[in-house]
Amino acid sequence: MSLKNDRWIQHMNEKHGMISPFVTTQVGEGIISYGPSSFGYDVRAGYNWKIFTDVLGAVVDPKKQDQRAYHSLTVKEGDAVIIPPNSYALTHTLEYFKVPRNVTCICIGKSTYARCGIHVNVTPLEAGWEGQVTIEISNGTRLPVKVYPGEGIMQVLFFEGEDPNVSYADRKGKYQNQRGITLATVLAGGPVQPASKSPESAEKPTRCTAKRAKGDPRSRVR
Repeated sequence: MSLKNDRWIQHMNEKHGMISPFVTTQVGEGIISYGPSSFGYDVRAGYNWKIFTDVLGAVVDPKKQDQRAYHSLTVKEGDAVIIPPNSYALTHTLEYFKVPRNVTCICIGKSTYARCGIHVNVTPLEAGWEGQVTIEISNGTRLPVKVYPGEGIMQVLFFEGEDPNVSYADRKGKYQNQRGITLATVLAGGPVQPASKSPESAEKPTRCTAKRAKGDPRSRVR
């Protein structure tokens, strides 16, 4: 598996539309840079955000999302988003990706934000996946930190390998073709069947779980 350079990235974009929109040279005057680097491509943060909040006492559950856990906002170009101390936020890339089926991408944060205590956490872009990337951003400091939509937020590295038997598109991954911020979800499925136990390994009911006859005073919880 090899890490691909800027020539390969530009060729794949011209041939397959791998990144859209795409700039051929890095943009960075007066802003946090984005565009191609020697061995990667820096993408931009979007204008829609969700900031985690505990005001309403919601619990973040990856299997069942509660919108009360987030404060949603849309900002204009040139505005900044303030991430509170020790808090977390979600946004998305302005770029739309079409990852080739023999390529996997790794996403890493930009040095400028890392020096301000901002950490970018993005899982790999799998072979055959396409969509806008949902970006997870955390502020590990005790101070509010500004993040700038429309400017660079992270770098994507491209690793090319042999063709897999099954790509993300082949197995119809749940985050395929996503746009904007996509919250965590799980695929619907049937009930999980418990593993059967042999008679020798079956445990006897404990005092707390054993059933009592109706009216038996021992049935009260102690």
